[in-house]
Amino acid sequence: MIRYLDSHCHITCERLYPRVEEILENCRTSQVDRLLVICCTYEELQRALDLKQRHPHLQIAYGFYPCDTYALNEADYTRLEDVCRSGCIDVIGEIGLDYHYTDTDKDVQKEAFRRQLQLAAACHLPVSIHMRDATQDGMEILRACAKTPFVLHCFSGSVETALQAVRMGGYISFAGPLTFKNARALPQVAQAVPADRLLTETDSPYLTPVPFRGKENEPMYVRYTFEKLCALREEDPQTLSEQIMKNYDRFLKQPLK
Repeated sequence: MIRYLDSHCHITCERLYPRVEEILENCRTSQVDRLLVICCTYEELQRALDLKQRHPHLQIAYGFYPCDTYALNEADYTRLEDVCRSGCIDVIGEIGLDYHYTDTDKDVQKEAFRRQLQLAAACHLPVSIHMRDATQDGMEILRACAKTPFVLHCFSGSVETALQAVRMGGYISFAGPLTFKNARALPQVAQAVPADRLLTETDSPYLTPVPFRGKENEPMYVRYTFEKLCALREEDPQTLSEQIMKNYDRFLKQPLK
C-alpha cells in the first residue's frame, strides 16, 4: 500500500481547526499517515500540542512567519526559545523571507530569519523555510546561518536555486502548484531534484491541487501532488513513496552539520 506524507499543513489555523478531527480521519482513510503541523501563532501551537496527545503520529513546527515579524518583541523570542528548548516541537518554521508586498521591511525580516536559524542550531532543530520573491537574500542567509537540515517548502523557484539548496543539505518540497497548468519551471525542478531530497506537502488550507482547485485544501489531497511528481519523474509510486518517507525521517533526525 502506498503511504503519503504532508510535510507542511496548517490544520490548527482558524479555517481548518473547527473540523480538525474530520480532517485527520480523512487522512487515515487516504493513507496519509505522516503530517507536519505548521503553527504560526502560539494559539495554533497550543492546539497542535493538544492534538498530539490524541494523535501521536503528528509532528509539530512553530516559528515566526516573515510577514508577522514586524510586531515581535523580545518576549516573543524568549517564548520561542523556551518552546524550542522544552522539546515539544520537532521543527522551527515556517520562517524565512517574503518580499511580495510593497510595505515589506526587509531588514526586520532578515534579522528575524537569522535569529531563528541561530536558535535552530542551538537547539538542534530542523527548519521549514518560506521564501517568496526573496531568493538572493534568502539563499545568502541560509549559506551563512543554516546549521541544521532545512526544507524549502512549497518550492516555486528555479532548477538552479533548488540544486543550490540541495548542495547545502536542503530538501525541496512540492505542493499543489506542481499540478497547475501554469506551473512554469516546476516540472523541470521536479525532474532535476535528487530523489533523496524530495518531500511532498499541501500547505493546506491553501493551494489546492488539481482536480480540486476551488475547494479548501486539506492533507488528504497530497496524493495528487505525489502522483504528479511520480508522472513527471517516471518513477514507480511505491518506490518513490518509500523514498519520501525516508527523506522525511532523515530531515527530522539528521544531526548538526
